[in-house]
Amino acid sequence: MDIRRITSSAAVMAAGHLFDDVPREDATRAFLADERHHLLIAYVDDEPAGFVSGVETIHPDKGVEMFLYELGVDEAHQRRGIASALIDRLIAVARERGCTGVWTGTEKDNAAALATYRRAGAELDFDTVAVSWGF
Repeated sequence: MDIRRITSSAAVMAAGHLFDDVPREDATRAFLADERHHLLIAYVDDEPAGFVSGVETIHPDKGVEMFLYELGVDEAHQRRGIASALIDRLIAVARERGCTGVWTGTEKDNAAALATYRRAGAELDFDTVAVSWGF
C-alpha cells in the first residue's frame, strides 16, 4: 500500500469511485488549492483503494485542530488496515502542521467506523450530538 497526498484534480477524478458522489471539478479545485485542506489516497497495486480528507480548523481559544472530514475504503479492500493507515497518516500530518488534535463525527450505530477509530486510538464521546443544516 502506498499513501499519497493528492494535489491534482486528475488524481481525485481517477479515485471518484471512493467518494459518496462523483467529485465536482469546481469543489475539487477549491479544496486542493487551500493548504489547510488535505486529501490522502491509499493505492494498492497503483489503484485507488481508500481515502481520508482533513480540514484544519482554527478558533481563538483552541488554536488549530484537524477535522477528519471523510474516510472511505473501497469494499474490495476493506478489513486490510487501509483505513487505520490513512487515519495514522492524517494524524501525522496534523502533528507536522502544529494542530492541537484531530476530531471527527460519525453515526453512533456505524460499528465499522467506531471500531476503526478505536483502533486508531480515538476517545469516543457518546454524549455529543451532531447538529446540521442542509441546503
